[in-house]
Amino acid sequence: MASLSLGLNLARKRGSSWSGAVERRNLLTVCRFSVKTLLDRSCYETIDDSSPEFINFVSILEHILINRLKGQTTWFGYESPRSFWDYVRVSCRRVPHSCIHSIESMENIHSSRAKGRAWIRVVLMEKRLSEYISSALRDFKTTRRFYEDGAIMLGEEASLLADTLIGLNTIDFSFCLKGEGLDGTCPAVIDYTPYLKFTQSSDSISSDEEEMRTLGSSASESSTPDNMVATAAAIFTEQSSWVSKCKRLEQKYSAVLEQKGYLQELVCLREGQLSEAVSQNKELQQRLLDTHLAHTLEKEQLEYIVLELQDQLKSLHSLEQSADMSLSQTSLEPSHSLSLDAKPATNWPHRGKEESPSLRGLCGSLTSVTSYKSLASLKSSECLASPTTDMTSPGLTPPS
Repeated sequence: MASLSLGLNLARKRGSSWSGAVERRNLLTVCRFSVKTLLDRSCYETIDDSSPEFINFVSILEHILINRLKGQTTWFGYESPRSFWDYVRVSCRRVPHSCIHSIESMENIHSSRAKGRAWIRVVLMEKRLSEYISSALRDFKTTRRFYEDGAIMLGEEASLLADTLIGLNTIDFSFCLKGEGLDGTCPAVIDYTPYLKFTQSSDSISSDEEEMRTLGSSASESSTPDNMVATAAAIFTEQSSWVSKCKRLEQKYSAVLEQKGYLQELVCLREGQLSEAVSQNKELQQRLLDTHLAHTLEKEQLEYIVLELQDQLKSLHSLEQSADMSLSQTSLEPSHSLSLDAKPATNWPHRGKEESPSLRGLCGSLTSVTSYKSLASLKSSECLASPTTDMTSPGLTPPS
């Protein structure tokens, strides 16, 4: 039983070390992919806090910096979780013109996680993230004090990480240090969807086949009579190997199930977003149609009003023309000219006052040559005809 428990412990250690190595390799691979997507996005768009590529990159970098980070031991012997800002603050103090002091003195940032996120944004805008990471890695004593064995910052992959981050110096970042991304309570979640590939390589197929062959061979060997007579140590060793192989298969199966569940949740989320977008599109189209109808009705009403105003203007012009014609005809009649000659003196004192249109027409007719001649002829005929008719008419006596 002791040998069996020892074998199980060894299997657990091997399984944990294998999963840790896979986690480190996956984080570094995804970090390279995220840097590449940031470089591609920066060619035609400004990178800020709202960019999904940047949010994913910051989450990956936080996971790398907190990989196997030691906790802080209190006076009572309890270990409390620690943020990567504690490590950066100590290990990057020798960087020339460091921004550590300015981030420490920020009033709107209090938690250590928020200060670490602010530090990432500041050094990205300064284009010095790789310089800070390299300086922290050179202080190996401090790095060893903050991280456990098997951490990314203690492995050979850390130098590759610093080389990968040099490419970010070509991007012009623009961040606001008062946004929601600096909230220390918000966890860093990595979105693996842009980096998933639904193809199985030949190496993984061959490794799975090899594992199945070894499982089959071990099963066949264990069924022979010679192995049944083997020692208990060999049996326990074989059992530990069986346990380790079953654990590996179980881990692969659980990883596939987790990916499947994640993709199903993502598909449901995208379907909900799509239905919401379709409903919003329908509402906007209906609003556009209603606005178009309202504008069409308003345009027709304005056109009708313009036509009515044009008709009224035409009627006013015709009335003015008819009034002018009637005034000109009345000015040519003799009775009007005589009435004006009979009272010439009453109108002269009132020239200073505003005259009516009929008086203007009558005055204009008196100044014309034809009206003057007709008036003179009438006066001459009256003056010549009255004495002869009075003297020659019988029965009439001349006045005394």
